[in-house]
Amino acid sequence: MRTSTATVAMGVRPHPMEGHPFLLDVEVDRSLDGDRLTVTTTATNAGVLACAYGAGQHPYLSLGVGLVDQCTLQLEAGARIGSDDERHLPTGAEAVDRTTYDFRESRLSGPTALDFAFTDLICGATGRAWARLGGTDGGQAKLWADESYPTIEFYAGNTLAPERRRSGLGAEPMACPPNAAASVDALTRLEPGQSVSTPSGARLT
Repeated sequence: MRTSTATVAMGVRPHPMEGHPFLLDVEVDRSLDGDRLTVTTTATNAGVLACAYGAGQHPYLSLGVGLVDQCTLQLEAGARIGSDDERHLPTGAEAVDRTTYDFRESRLSGPTALDFAFTDLICGATGRAWARLGGTDGGQAKLWADESYPTIEFYAGNTLAPERRRSGLGAEPMACPPNAAASVDALTRLEPGQSVSTPSGARLT
């Protein structure tokens, strides 16, 4: 079977501003090959100062009907980044072993409240970690991230309006953990002229 490939590239140059005195060239390439979508973000430090950099994507996985509660969920991650109740700021990584947040084996999501980042991603021989949302009809919405994205955030919309709540699952690859700007060590240091690319992708089967 012949499949068609479509590629779209978009670029932007955010200029220095107060609190972020850096000059970046950012390009996002989207490539659709049959039922496989790949999104690659490339950032180049176009300025004269070393730049603190982090990137992330905000896709949603959905099978079109039903709630996340009736879906199976799998995420190849060994730890969850906890957060405080007041401001939802990160409190540190916690192993998912023997907790309600252990999705290393596919299982029903149920009513589990999901608004957390997961880390210690388990990349296989292809160098990719996978998040998989499975429907009752056997269909799957899948997202992958390579090692340039060490964190994936899950968001099930528990705080949204009732008609939108838990109708899809935010599965967000992140090159740095939440609140990374509060810790320089959590960000990538780009020297002048240096580039970094972060690919991820999705597939519906």
